[in-house]
Amino acid sequence: MTIGRSEVREWPIANAGVRMTSASPHRELIRVGVVGLSASGGWAATAHVPALAGLDGYELRALSASSAESARAAGEKYAVPLAFASAEELARSEEVDLVVVTVKVPHHLELIRPALEAGKMVFSEWPLGADLAQAEELADLAHRRGVLTAVGLQARSAPPLRYLRDLVAEGYVGRVLSTSMLGSGWIGGATYDDNYAYVLDATSGATLLSIPFGHSVDALTMVLGEFREVSALVENLRPEVTNVTSGAVAAKSAEDQIAVTGVLESGAVAAMHFRGGTSRATAFHWEINGTEGDLVVKADRAQWWYGGTQLYGARGEEGALTELPVPARYQRSLTQWTGRSAEPACSVAHEYALLRDQVIGSLAPDEDGVPDFRHAVRRHAMLERVREAARAGRKVTLAEQGA
Repeated sequence: MTIGRSEVREWPIANAGVRMTSASPHRELIRVGVVGLSASGGWAATAHVPALAGLDGYELRALSASSAESARAAGEKYAVPLAFASAEELARSEEVDLVVVTVKVPHHLELIRPALEAGKMVFSEWPLGADLAQAEELADLAHRRGVLTAVGLQARSAPPLRYLRDLVAEGYVGRVLSTSMLGSGWIGGATYDDNYAYVLDATSGATLLSIPFGHSVDALTMVLGEFREVSALVENLRPEVTNVTSGAVAAKSAEDQIAVTGVLESGAVAAMHFRGGTSRATAFHWEINGTEGDLVVKADRAQWWYGGTQLYGARGEEGALTELPVPARYQRSLTQWTGRSAEPACSVAHEYALLRDQVIGSLAPDEDGVPDFRHAVRRHAMLERVREAARAGRKVTLAEQGA
């Protein structure tokens, strides 16, 4: 496949050494290469391709898949100019500035490493690695190479969560006394399909603790601050599960019940309970209770961090909760996503917008960027401490390991 070569030059941006392109003298573009974009669908097709479509500052330039044939099919389906048979080839391409890794967690280490070694910016889906050691290895390599990184904890970029954080910071509930979060895990239920057989294995890195709980606790700490100490129960109450197609019974070593209680650095008390599978009663419910008021976040699906959350609040003399619409200023001018907050690509698009603004140095002075690999290591370390608390049956202080 032959294509024209874009003009390449160094731009005076916030992260020195990042190579960017310009398709015209008036527009800067970050050329994106997606590892794991398939013609048969998947998370890259569901979230990343729509998120990048029409988003100023990006060009979906390349992809790689598990074979030359599958890469070619995906390139034709999504009109991507460059199709590579391996992540290594994609990483070496001078036509790619940002490598986006969207494959299953067990393969992250082997597919992210070549991009970092090539000095490319990397956006990895969460979890960063199958365990803390892998996350630390990737973060260390990124630091040595001096490259910008991002991890797909997209709830932090979603307008409702940023608004919620500001409401708390501005004193909507007064002093936070407690917070309670109840969620269904989606994975960890009584059945599984072939595409998700790998999540039955506790060592895969894709578990109820790392994915649904990990996304959710990261959002909680973004809004309310980190945990100071935790106690935990992590249990596997369904050691055998059934394949939805064949009816075959398989062993499951991954957890399906997580209950964590603790104290935040602010002194507020926190309780989180995540259950495997789905619930007919509650998909997701999060309360924040304070001296002056209450805030509630609700969602109708287990993967609430994809989007579609609703905020409610009441304070002072108000006797009942009312919905709190998110102000337009939190949309970051992404008008194409107005009214589409329930789509999985919406929060991902906002993360890409934040990353772009971080790259070109246009973030507001008081605005934080996207979570990077160092942040991912801190979150991995926290999850390890939760497991330790569950194994030991005692309270664990997170500060002991800097989590």
